[in-house]
Amino acid sequence: MQIAAMLLAAYLLGSIPAGLWIGKLFYHTDIRESGSGNLGATNSFRVLGKKAGIAVTAIDILKGTAAVLLPLLPVFHDANIHPLTLGIAAVIGHMFPVFAKFRGGKAVATSGGVILGYSWPFFLVLIASFLIVLKLSKIVSLTSMAMGVVGLIYATVNYFVTGDLYLLIVILLLTVFIFYRHRANIGRIKAGTEPKVKWL
Repeated sequence: MQIAAMLLAAYLLGSIPAGLWIGKLFYHTDIRESGSGNLGATNSFRVLGKKAGIAVTAIDILKGTAAVLLPLLPVFHDANIHPLTLGIAAVIGHMFPVFAKFRGGKAVATSGGVILGYSWPFFLVLIASFLIVLKLSKIVSLTSMAMGVVGLIYATVNYFVTGDLYLLIVILLLTVFIFYRHRANIGRIKAGTEPKVKWL
């Protein structure tokens, strides 16, 4: 029963549509009707501006982190579940949020939050890599997918060092999610029509 409750709680955390709620509450804008139509951080930056984009990014990251840390709550003390499983539930909630008619984001920031909650050094490696690749490419979608590759490399090396196979499997799954959610972007990148950020 506790495991089911934790999975539901993680999914509901992931389902919080920060971009939608911030847009409607503070900007009277439904970001699903502008830009890419996506609820994630990138479209929030594009449609609502830097302040909103930063806020949405932070919330999307933290909901993944919160899901991974659910086992620390006393009410779930006796539940036997791997925290990364809860992270996967949060990412699924982010992609298919019950609070936004199951039309969500592309899993990047929330996946990062899952990693932050599980291994902060891994998260710092991804953040540093993200900033470097974004600076060079100016394309957020390409950078996001590149982070999936960086994550796989890190998790593979980590497996041979620590034997953490579960982390490797979860990172592989998250990378598949990210690439799948960016399939339209891949087409635009190939065609040379993918938008580039202008603030770097």
